[in-house]
Amino acid sequence: MTKKFSPWLALLGSSLVLLSVGCTSLKTPATADVAVSKAAVDNAVAAGGVQFAPVEMTLAREKMTRANAAMVNKDYEQAIELATAAQADAKLAQSKAESAKAQAAATALQEDIRVLREELNRNLR
Repeated sequence: MTKKFSPWLALLGSSLVLLSVGCTSLKTPATADVAVSKAAVDNAVAAGGVQFAPVEMTLAREKMTRANAAMVNKDYEQAIELATAAQADAKLAQSKAESAKAQAAATALQEDIRVLREELNRNLR
């Protein structure tokens, strides 16, 4: 007596294998996301984010702390979400810092031009 191969049994087995592989491979993307987000936070700090965007930097750092805790707890989905949010906050902080520096440079340049014009006008009189 031979047993018939059930397509449903094969589908169930395949699903279980894919589910177990999917759960274990989630750690790798979470680790990568956390690392990329940490680099984004570091870049924002280097760009002056702490000085020019303290609120965004605080949020980014808090989310990174929570993402690292989620990694320790093996809650990889939560780690990915928090790391992504931290990266967005860090990029915003970096953009604000770079914008503030550019604005300060433009203001200084305008002041230099104003002073040069005044000197030029004095010399022409």
